[in-house]
Amino acid sequence: MALCCCQVGLQYLSGDICGSNARCIAMLEAFKEAIKDHSTPPEKTLCRDLTAKISSYVSFLNECRPISISMGNAIRFLKSRIAKLPITLSESEAKATLKSDIDRFINEKIIVADKVIVRHAVIKIRDGDVLLTYGSSSAVEMILLHAHELGKQFRVVIVDSRPKLEGKLLLRRLVGKGLSCTYTHINALSYIMQEATRVFLGASSVLSNGTVLSRVGTASVAMVAHAFRVPVLVCCEAYKFHERVQLDSICSNELGDPDAISKVPAREDITYLDGWANKENLQLLNLTYDATPSDYVSMIITDYGMVPPTSVPVIVREYGREHLLT
Repeated sequence: MALCCCQVGLQYLSGDICGSNARCIAMLEAFKEAIKDHSTPPEKTLCRDLTAKISSYVSFLNECRPISISMGNAIRFLKSRIAKLPITLSESEAKATLKSDIDRFINEKIIVADKVIVRHAVIKIRDGDVLLTYGSSSAVEMILLHAHELGKQFRVVIVDSRPKLEGKLLLRRLVGKGLSCTYTHINALSYIMQEATRVFLGASSVLSNGTVLSRVGTASVAMVAHAFRVPVLVCCEAYKFHERVQLDSICSNELGDPDAISKVPAREDITYLDGWANKENLQLLNLTYDATPSDYVSMIITDYGMVPPTSVPVIVREYGREHLLT
C-alpha cells in the first residue's frame, strides 16, 4: 500500500479532509505519488498491474470512508486513461503521461470549472440581495467572495446544523473578508427564509433525474425556499454528475458516526443518550447526505453553463462522450 494513499485514507477517516472537491483532489494527488513510485514486475504489463494496484488503493480508501460519486467518476477517468496507454510507450513515458492526465483533470474539471461557475453565478447577485446558503460549500464561498470583490452590496445568511456545524467555518472566513453575515441553525429556517431573495447551495452530486445529493439538511432548505418562492441555485461541477437515478436518501447513503448526534457540544450536562448502544430497542441514525428532488431546484450552475434540472441527462451524455474521445 502506497504510503500517501494510507495517509489520505486516515485523513478521510478522521475528517481532516472533507468536501467533495478536497477529497477528490487529495485522492488523485495520492494516485500520482503511487504511479510515480510504481514499478512493474518483469512478467506483467504496466496497464494490468497498475489498474490492479489502483483498485486496491480504492478499496482501502473506501474502507476509510465510502467513495463519493465524484471520486468514482475520477477513478473511472484514470482507469480509462491507463487502459488507453499505447503499448509502444516506455514505463517512464507512460507514468509521465498519466501524471499529466491527472493534473489536467484536476485543473480542468475542478479548478477551472469552479472559476467558470463563479463567473456564471455572480451575475445572479444584485445589490440589496439577501443570499441564503446552507453548511459550507467551496463553490458557494468563492461566488460570495467574488461578488463582494466586485463591490456588490448584499447580505449572507448562513444556515447550519449539527453535528458537523460546517457553517461556522464558512461564517468565520466570510466575516474575515468583510462580508455582512447572519448565522442561524436550521430550526429557524422558516423564519429567516422570509428575508432571503436567493438560495445558493453546493452539491455532492447531481443525478440523471435532476435529484441533487448534498449534505443532509439541504433538501429541507430547498423545500422551504420553494414554499416561499425563493429561487434555489445549485452550484455543481460537471464531473460530479452521474447517470444514476435515485428517488430517496435511504436506499443509498453514507452513515456517519452515531455518537456524533448523541452528544451536544459545550453541554456536558445533556446526557440523555449516554450508553445508547446498550439499549436493544434504540438505534441512532446519522445520515451524511439527503436527496433534493428536482422540483425544488430552480437552476443548476455548472461549468457547462446555467441549466434547468431537466437538462442534466444532456450534460451526463456530453461529459461521457468527452471522455470517450480523449
